[in-house]
Amino acid sequence: MAQVYAVGVGPGSSRYVTGIVKDVIQNCDIIIGYKYTLNTIDLLIKGKQVYEITMKNQEEAYQEVAKTLGDKKLVIPFTGDVNFSESEVVDRLIEIFGDVEIIPGISAIQVAASKARVPLDKSKVITMHVTTTIEEKKLELQKALIDGFSVVLVPRPWPKAPEKHFMQSEIAHYLRKNGFDTTSLKVHVFEFLTTERETEFVGTVKDLEGKEFSDLSVMVINQSSLESYINFKD
Repeated sequence: MAQVYAVGVGPGSSRYVTGIVKDVIQNCDIIIGYKYTLNTIDLLIKGKQVYEITMKNQEEAYQEVAKTLGDKKLVIPFTGDVNFSESEVVDRLIEIFGDVEIIPGISAIQVAASKARVPLDKSKVITMHVTTTIEEKKLELQKALIDGFSVVLVPRPWPKAPEKHFMQSEIAHYLRKNGFDTTSLKVHVFEFLTTERETEFVGTVKDLEGKEFSDLSVMVINQSSLESYINFKD
């Protein structure tokens, strides 16, 4: 029986690849992944049969491997965590291969929240990085901010379709047009997290208007305040 794994390899640095994911990769036969993701695990995949894919040819690669997989072990690595912002791909893998074991990884949203010192249990995590409509997600963003939550958000790069492009600048314009005082909303934008190219922008949401950031970016709108246990003592 073939074994198929969908694994998260972290935001970009090999130091963020978990031990269990390393074991699975080292013991597999075939790897199918995107270039950036494969670069994260390049030292683990030497001698493996590797398919480097893009959005355009991924379906062809999955179908080709499915026909000849036999009793081999296949790994499909995902940047970050498999369970966040990757459901469309994972669902397709299940349709093609049937039983797919999912092994989580460390997500960029976790790293971004940690660097911004924003607790996830007091935040809303929203991804715009989907191919379906994001109108409901935009409303979810508004509601989260109105309710006083911090927001950890993955924007949507779509330069070939400007009407679908919803990166930091578009988000800033959107919030201002919907009545938010973007000059008072604190924001962090992280690019290329955990890698040597990592950058951090700190300012207000208003400052994001007209600014361009990488596809590999996460933004944190910080509305958190310190609330330690000492405040709740009798």
